[in-house]
Amino acid sequence: MTDSTQDAVDVQPEEGAAPGWRDYTMTAEEGHTVVGTVKVLEGVESPQLGNRRDLLVYLPPSYARGDRRYPVIYMHDGQNLFDRATSFGEAWEVGQTLENASTAGLEAIVVAIPNMGEERLNEYSPWAEPRHKQGGRGDDYVDFIVQTVKPVVDRDFRTRPERESTGIAGSSMGGLISLYAFFRNPETFGFVGVMSAAFWFGNRTIYRWIDERPFSGGRIYLDVGTNEGPDEVADVRRMKELLEKKGYRTGHDLLFFVEMGGQHNERAWARRLRRALHFLLAVPARDATPPLQYSKL
Repeated sequence: MTDSTQDAVDVQPEEGAAPGWRDYTMTAEEGHTVVGTVKVLEGVESPQLGNRRDLLVYLPPSYARGDRRYPVIYMHDGQNLFDRATSFGEAWEVGQTLENASTAGLEAIVVAIPNMGEERLNEYSPWAEPRHKQGGRGDDYVDFIVQTVKPVVDRDFRTRPERESTGIAGSSMGGLISLYAFFRNPETFGFVGVMSAAFWFGNRTIYRWIDERPFSGGRIYLDVGTNEGPDEVADVRRMKELLEKKGYRTGHDLLFFVEMGGQHNERAWARRLRRALHFLLAVPARDATPPLQYSKL
């Protein structure tokens, strides 16, 4: 681990829960880049999806120094969040971002849920996409988070389990399923981070579906980069307009951001993450956040 390993705690699950949480394992030879305290629970079974995967949990710097409870953010594509050695390319650098932001009062538990490779598109959309001939298991995936993952995390860590302190976030297909989960399970999720979402997937059914859903109080962060292409920018702007039509107010419970030159990759999402988290967790930035150029497109 990094220099914050000394703050790590041994989180013991309730009797009968197996396997137990362990520290994230790193070796210098493999080029790991994890920062902060990360715990791993191996082989968590999903009765909803019929598969197993590890769960990773990032704990804030102050976790081991008291009995405080923390808001929780559930994030997808967990391989890409903490460690460049396990990511598709670059990493989101979630640990680095939160370790740096902790001095400004921004602290949260992050639950990283790895994707299942070939099943990723199936799990990250409730609707099938004709071009890819995948999709359609999004409801099962969201049920996995709500019914299986969240109870384990709330049991084993000092969380604030109420909806106002429980969020979900992701990018691309992860952004699509995050926004879907926010409206599908408003009793569970009180805020959502939607980065460069693949709203096109499933014949753009997400627009009609959200238009028919009732207003769900909470905070929504929505963004895209100009270098992702005109269609992607238009899709995200269309969603922003739909959310405003439903009653969300930009600058109040909706933050919409278009990054000039932003691309569809982990480096761009890492660059925008801190700004998103300050908004979603309603924590004013007391120090300078990395500058980003806003586009009025």
